[in-house]
Amino acid sequence: MKFHLTRALAACAFAALPGLAHAQDYPNHAIRIVVPFPPGGGGDVLMRPFGKKLTEILGQTIVIDNRGGANGNIGAEAVAKAAPDGYTVLLANNSLPISATLYDKLSFDPVKDLTTVGLVADTPSALVVHPSVPAHNVNELIALAKAKPGTLNFGSAGPGSTPHLAIELLKKQAGIDMVHVPYKGSGPAVAAVLAGDVQVLVSNIGTVLAQIRAGKLRAIAVTSATRAAVLPDVPTVGETVKGYESRTWYAMFAPAGTPPAAIAKLNNAIAEAVKAPDVNKQLVDMGYEPKSNTPAQMAALYREDIVTWAKVIKLSGAKAE
Repeated sequence: MKFHLTRALAACAFAALPGLAHAQDYPNHAIRIVVPFPPGGGGDVLMRPFGKKLTEILGQTIVIDNRGGANGNIGAEAVAKAAPDGYTVLLANNSLPISATLYDKLSFDPVKDLTTVGLVADTPSALVVHPSVPAHNVNELIALAKAKPGTLNFGSAGPGSTPHLAIELLKKQAGIDMVHVPYKGSGPAVAAVLAGDVQVLVSNIGTVLAQIRAGKLRAIAVTSATRAAVLPDVPTVGETVKGYESRTWYAMFAPAGTPPAAIAKLNNAIAEAVKAPDVNKQLVDMGYEPKSNTPAQMAALYREDIVTWAKVIKLSGAKAE
């Protein structure tokens, strides 16, 4: 009996060796981070300095893979169906929990097929208008929309994206009508409002801060509950429309089944990168608030956001287009 027990324990130890080896060796080659939005968008802007720092911390190249389209679902699907080995990671934002409700049919399950790695940053968004629009604050924008219902166009990063729902929520709460013009990512949406093809846009501050400072766009409000540190003189939408709030987070996810050791290594690297003074300053200067949390805390935030955005979708009547 003792001989058999000893042999069984040895077998178990041998079976555990691959996992142990993974923990010790990971990562031993390049890691691909899928940004499910086109170049120039918020996630892309965020990942350039952050990815460089992760390369330093992990000792392996971080490859940024932009896969835009379908409100981030094309990139999310690519990660959900990738090998769960820690070498393919998703940088997602609120569009992921939104998709869990907005889309009746997806080729992946946003909850079951992905696992949380950790928070990277969050950011308020700016409500901006083209300089030709005769509105310098939220009250004036509401008055203009009421005077000319259906004549103002607003761009977004795509149907069901956080910027889209942010304006749908404003329309509902303020009782105004504007026409939605969706684009394939925040980069093209910003280009459209700069060109005057649309008059109004909500975009995370990091994507439009340079244009605001250059006077190419006018920021009339931020969408968070409190004013943004990089735009202290710009009021919140909620200062005019009571109870209004919309905020965007960015977090990393991995395919379900990714070894806990790899998740822990990535999470520790994120926390270290967030605290690095050079990266922290870069991100803050771009309008982001670098933050980290544990995989469990991120999972709780993710579940909470699915519920929160489901309510916004129902309230606004937004539909996937």
